[in-house]
Amino acid sequence: MASRLQQIEGDESVLLRVTHSNLKSFSADVRFPLQMSVESVKDKLWRKCGTSVNSMSLELYDDTNTKVAALTDNSRPLGFYSPLQGYRLHVIDLDPSSVTSGGWLEDTSLVEKYTISEEEYSKRDSTFRKFKEKVLSQNPSAVENKVGDRCEVDPGAKRGVVKYVGQAESIAPGFWVGIQYDEPLGKHNGIVKGVRYFECPPLHGAMVRPDKVKVGDYPERDPFEEDEI
Repeated sequence: MASRLQQIEGDESVLLRVTHSNLKSFSADVRFPLQMSVESVKDKLWRKCGTSVNSMSLELYDDTNTKVAALTDNSRPLGFYSPLQGYRLHVIDLDPSSVTSGGWLEDTSLVEKYTISEEEYSKRDSTFRKFKEKVLSQNPSAVENKVGDRCEVDPGAKRGVVKYVGQAESIAPGFWVGIQYDEPLGKHNGIVKGVRYFECPPLHGAMVRPDKVKVGDYPERDPFEEDEI
């Protein structure tokens, strides 16, 4: 007993490979203080794998996959069971109705997919279908891929080139159009919140909703063109 207490005092922590009885693909290297109680170890593992503390049983295996101990006393420090660097700590979920059972946390085919009716989709704004319908109404010969086409953006009738069409989850749900303005009227260079959607000079880029964009014959304006005075 004294030698085990000396080990706990001498070594501060240990890195263990954690596996789970229900989650076959789960494997993680986790560092634990040797002074941490078994109950606290279970609490830490609950946050990583979803098995509740009261439903969790722990077993310790050495590097030859031989069982060293069952961690049955929640009040004991982890170091009492003499874990060494590289040992495996196996989580056993004793709850048959646990969130980890049945395989649905690993097999996405078991998860019910979100679906939306045709009628509900048609009611939504900022979808690619609405954008496509708007483009086709302005130019019947337009094709789906508008990247590279000239455009005009409201408000302000700012002109430029379509550089991106698609979703931009870093901004907000729905479809967006990336624009490279002819003049430095934008807010960025095609990077928004750390995600690059397209490339353009600084302050020439903008991401706008499809209903703000008109695609067609919008040539670049001559900055020296003035009305006669």
